[in-house]
Amino acid sequence: MTFLDELKRRKVYRVAVAYVIAGGGVIQLASAVFPAWELPSWALRLTVVLLLIGFPLALLLAWAFDVTPQGIRATPALPIDPVPEFAHRRRRRNIALLVGSGALVSAVAGFFLLPRGADATKMEKSIAVLPFENFSGKPENAYFADGIQDDILTNLSKIGDLKVISRTSVMAYRGKQKSVRQIGKELGVGAILEGSVRREANRVRVNVQLINAQNDEHIWAEDYDRDLTDVFAIQTDLAQKIAHELQAQLSPSEKAGMTRKPTENGEAYLAFVQAHDLQAAAVEDRAKANEAVQLYKRAIELDPNFALAIANLSITYSWIFHNFDQKEEQHALAAKYAEQALKLAPEMPEAHLARGFVLYYGERDFKGALQEFAIAQRGLPNDSQVYLVIGAIQRRQGEWEQSTANLEKAASLNPKDTWPLQNLFFNYQMTRNFEKANRIVDRALVINPQSFNFWGFKAKLAFAERGDLTVAEKSLERLDQEIASGQMKELDPEVRAEVALEKGTLLLCRGKAQEAVETLRQVPPEVFVGKHSGLVKAFLIEAIAYQKLGQAAEAQSVLRRAKDLAEAAVREIPEQADRHSQLALILARLGEKEAAIMEGKRATELLPVSVDAFEGPGFVEDLAEVYAVTGDKARAIELLDGLLSQPSDLTVPILKFDPRWESLHGDPAFNQMLSKHESRT
Repeated sequence: MTFLDELKRRKVYRVAVAYVIAGGGVIQLASAVFPAWELPSWALRLTVVLLLIGFPLALLLAWAFDVTPQGIRATPALPIDPVPEFAHRRRRRNIALLVGSGALVSAVAGFFLLPRGADATKMEKSIAVLPFENFSGKPENAYFADGIQDDILTNLSKIGDLKVISRTSVMAYRGKQKSVRQIGKELGVGAILEGSVRREANRVRVNVQLINAQNDEHIWAEDYDRDLTDVFAIQTDLAQKIAHELQAQLSPSEKAGMTRKPTENGEAYLAFVQAHDLQAAAVEDRAKANEAVQLYKRAIELDPNFALAIANLSITYSWIFHNFDQKEEQHALAAKYAEQALKLAPEMPEAHLARGFVLYYGERDFKGALQEFAIAQRGLPNDSQVYLVIGAIQRRQGEWEQSTANLEKAASLNPKDTWPLQNLFFNYQMTRNFEKANRIVDRALVINPQSFNFWGFKAKLAFAERGDLTVAEKSLERLDQEIASGQMKELDPEVRAEVALEKGTLLLCRGKAQEAVETLRQVPPEVFVGKHSGLVKAFLIEAIAYQKLGQAAEAQSVLRRAKDLAEAAVREIPEQADRHSQLALILARLGEKEAAIMEGKRATELLPVSVDAFEGPGFVEDLAEVYAVTGDKARAIELLDGLLSQPSDLTVPILKFDPRWESLHGDPAFNQMLSKHESRT
């Protein structure tokens, strides 16, 4: 009898099939139940291994025994071979074949099954820390849960061997009913940390779960019940355990940075957490910036040696100076607190980050700022903000490739925030890479489909690349429809003013000057309080429209009002190039040629392209417009030719279709220059 016949006789086939079916069911059940019971990840792997080992053993038992009505009995052997030696050999051969076959089947099955349980050891070294749930029972403690999450994220972000997604991107998932696997895919990470926080008086309970984002498998869970002042120990312990689980290497300096307590004062820490929670929104919201300042000051008052709070206070003042109030007082405060932070903690990366912002925003010392940011980057290797600001400086230095690489890195660490994408868009726009610029806009619109900025960018790209105004028209029409239908909330006054400016410009390009005037008149001047540049721009568009209508007196009246505003702005901060440039454009249309040229040149001297390759070309373009309006066509064409030969947002279609350049249309030298650059593209 052959080996296969013997398998049939002993019913080994039946046992093998039954074992496979039962084992598969056990694995499926364990995959579902073990995570719910919060069993460690190795429990499932152990179950699979035991089942695989058991398969050849089950085959051996099926070979040796049979289930009969009388119970389990040894399977009777066949009549003995006439030659006993041959019978013994055949028996050993059959058993060897049986065990070998079973082991082979187990090995093949293990090849496919074990990766399901071993993914944790092969996970990417990347993680996102999702917003922690507030179980404190008091809504006002939500900021504390956010603070714990943020501090854990910050500790993890200091590990150079890990990729850690920024807070801005993970906060987008608060309250979202998405699976861990889907979130991991969207953020591009291998692991997700979820958690909850319960705070009662000075006691804190933190529960966290580390989950494999590839298969939703719970890797481990931890519970901490500590005093408020021990919260830093929780953060340190978690960061180290996560690093170990993801097999990320920790340098001695990274370990030291994690174990360093920022403050021993619990009340100071609570004030810091509240301030830090506001700081992200402070970039665009002056009221929140002011509130963050007061909370940081409260933390510093409670602990004068709280270096991290001092550094963040400096950064907030730098943002206020850059975005809202360019007075020297704000810069001086930013510089003061940055120096204090460095004196208290010279090794702290956030102190160098603060000093870098002071040098960048306040003093335009690009080289010095880059040195400080490089130090900060070594201690904050996963901070999207650091890569972004380094990239922003590099493009000002004309290092466009390096700048774009750093901005791409910033976007990868903060994939759900449109701010890095906006900066990337500017790079591709100025280097006239319209294909990539459009891709960036599309990525941003997936994140925020109602972004006025990015719909505007899409329209500007179409005009810059092809002279196509239909994209702008459709975007503005869509915006009006969504507001009318209630799909989009009513725009705030500042955005309404921006929309009016875009509509006015579009109507001018379409030759509808009267409609442009009517559109701009709908915007009340008080909308531009504190934003002189917006009001001056509105006046300029309105004046050009009146000039096209042949209403010179009305144009002059609007321009004189704009001139008063622009001159006051120059007197307020005479070292700002953009204020001189706007005044130059107004003076040119008023016919004050010499004064206009002087102001335009002053702007290019204050911020030449050789010093700032990002903003500098804009002032050269304004000076070219001054020359064009005042009749010096040759000088205007010379400057425009230079701009088309270097990174800038000027293009041939813009020069062809933008009414600002109508005075050059038809000039042979102008047409020749356009033809030269058209052939290059």
